[in-house]
Amino acid sequence: MTITLLYAGLLSLLFLVLSLRVVALRGHGASFGDGGNPVLLRRIRAHGNFSEYVPFILLMMGFLEMSHLSGLIVHMLGVTLLVARLLHGYALSFSEEFKFGRFWGTALTFTLLGVGGLLCLYQALQAR
Repeated sequence: MTITLLYAGLLSLLFLVLSLRVVALRGHGASFGDGGNPVLLRRIRAHGNFSEYVPFILLMMGFLEMSHLSGLIVHMLGVTLLVARLLHGYALSFSEEFKFGRFWGTALTFTLLGVGGLLCLYQALQAR
């Protein structure tokens, strides 16, 4: 599972950055919630949104890799996930006006959920 490990490692570093950006603002006010701070709210949502989608997609990638799906396809899923989360994370945590990143980060993530799910179903049915 070296392909999935590569993307899990890269994405964990992005998650660390998003986490540290939340913690950095927590020291200046709200220790719980967003305290009415819109910048903190955006950072919390960037961090939370990452944690809501990335683990499941990585899990699907790992299953697909273990089922001997083409390494090229698994890499394509991984690169797309990395780009999607970079776009979305930057749009929410680092910017207020980067609508392109938020839209395409979300669209690519949802596409990965669908494609990954269909590929998992395909691999499961092929194994029967």
